[in-house]
Amino acid sequence: MALLARLQAFRVNRHRRQLWLVSGVAVFLSLLGLALSWLNPTIGAPLRPGLDFTGGTQIQLERSCGSTCAELTVAALQDRIGQLKLQPSDGQPAPNLAGSSVQLLDGGRSVLLRLPSLSPDQVDQVNGAIQPLLGELVSGGVSVDTIGASLGAQLLQASLVSLLVSFVGIALYISFRYDRIFAFLALFCLAHDVLITCGFFAWLGLTIGLEVNSLFAVALLTIAGYSVNDTVVIFDRIREKRSQLQDLPLTDQADAAVSATLTRSIYTSFTTLLPLVALILFGGSNLVWFAAALSVGIVVGAWSSIAVAPTLLPVLSRR
Repeated sequence: MALLARLQAFRVNRHRRQLWLVSGVAVFLSLLGLALSWLNPTIGAPLRPGLDFTGGTQIQLERSCGSTCAELTVAALQDRIGQLKLQPSDGQPAPNLAGSSVQLLDGGRSVLLRLPSLSPDQVDQVNGAIQPLLGELVSGGVSVDTIGASLGAQLLQASLVSLLVSFVGIALYISFRYDRIFAFLALFCLAHDVLITCGFFAWLGLTIGLEVNSLFAVALLTIAGYSVNDTVVIFDRIREKRSQLQDLPLTDQADAAVSATLTRSIYTSFTTLLPLVALILFGGSNLVWFAAALSVGIVVGAWSSIAVAPTLLPVLSRR
């Protein structure tokens, strides 16, 4: 309770330069990660696109290891796959497997291969070629997913359009609901939150080869809604304090509004993070990075609604 009392008395505008510095460093690192990812010849995009967007065949194999797995390296698998000469299928030339992606998951118990689009016969050829390296597989432990290049392009386009439409809709609502400065700050915080989340995943793509898929686009849409909602709560309280504290400067009014909503923001963010942490720990490989993206966005959204919007408002209002 004493900690909450100190937090409620915290005057954000007295420390706004330090708070801006934190956000500035995070934004700079995010832009740097996005730029490095784009310049990376193996990625060629701000984020490493997954199978959903690029098309291709993904094979996941579960090894039957017992207590420990025999040693297996990514390099050995890539060499074996790169040397494999596939047979043509349906009159189409055999794809080149030299640039295939290989990941070892769960301490080498699971192997994930990302390859060009393959026919069922070509998938069997790949599995047969790497079988001696993997050893015995779990019964039913082979999963194959194939998405055509045209479908992947359609999914990417649909994801970008949905993001754009949602941002435009939010911009129209905020502009109608508030004056220009409030609307600008809400959209600024929205861009701030989405950019930092994308930058975080850009660095993951560069360091551990993490790919984003359609679930990541869903996470960005959710983050956008959460970010705007959190910022609007602060703005509503600021408008309330402006009518109650008319004799005080806008800086003090904004500080009073943040103090009045700080406990609520902390509790709301904390309770929202609890199920996401559970998904990260127990949700399986399909949901772990979706939950991680939401977690990053919620933390950054709570930060921007407390440390960015209320501290920029007095500065922009004076100008």
